[in-house]
Amino acid sequence: MTIYTHAESNVRKTWVLVSLFFVLIIGLGWVVSYVFQNQAILIYAVIFSLVMNIASFWYSDKIVLAMAKAKPIEKKDSPELYRIVENLCITAGLPLPRIYIIPEAQPNAFATGRNAQNAVIAVTQGLLAKLDKQELEGVIAHELSHIGNRDMMLMTLVVVLVGFVSILSDMLMRSMLFGGFKKRDNRDSGQAGAILALVGVVLMILSPVIAMLIQMAISRKREFLADASGALLTRYPEGLARALAKIAADPAPMKRIFTSTAHLYISNPFRGKNFSSFFLTHPPIEQRIKALKEMQF
Repeated sequence: MTIYTHAESNVRKTWVLVSLFFVLIIGLGWVVSYVFQNQAILIYAVIFSLVMNIASFWYSDKIVLAMAKAKPIEKKDSPELYRIVENLCITAGLPLPRIYIIPEAQPNAFATGRNAQNAVIAVTQGLLAKLDKQELEGVIAHELSHIGNRDMMLMTLVVVLVGFVSILSDMLMRSMLFGGFKKRDNRDSGQAGAILALVGVVLMILSPVIAMLIQMAISRKREFLADASGALLTRYPEGLARALAKIAADPAPMKRIFTSTAHLYISNPFRGKNFSSFFLTHPPIEQRIKALKEMQF
């Protein structure tokens, strides 16, 4: 598999997962509208979810940077980092993003911002101290690939969909608590109402979990895609592979990290946590390194 086909494969898989979101929402939405017999509820839920998530997306870079206590730097503060970012931006055809430093010993980095014109790359002090030039180029290329691939836009869509599913699930729970299913059963005959009630309960319980799993799966696919795109940008997959190995092996904990922002980093910032791969926002480092080493131009 070449770098080009690897990227194309991950794009296709990502949009398949996004499509599953819409199928889940349609099914859940149908049950809610059937229970309440009021289509306006769905409209209000959509509007609320969109407004809340778009507002969060618009200010996401400021929120995330404040949470990480990242500080902006100028070229004189880190000339080598600036040169790497500038050169890779020219190669990728991207505008120069703002560059921030995170006061953390753990080597890590993330990109944020609502589009390429308002993008931010943030790297930890540990990343600058512990990686050589080729490894640092691999990490920066990975983060620029997130910007170039419009991952922030896609993940915002996913956040909107997850929020929508949570709202609809909450409606189902309230309808059950206040007798919504019972009323609907009285209007329907026998088994149909019982089946609807059962489907509603199952969807109410499982939909938020399924939505989160799909969100995590999409996040993992975008990491694979950014690895492939970053390797294509530097023409040297080994640099990113070495960087990932160093980052994963470094035991330094991160002092300020939140589950809501963990998926942004190039590597899972939580140390010493063993979870099933289904619940990880990042693919296992071993798989990413293996994929990079198998790539061919």
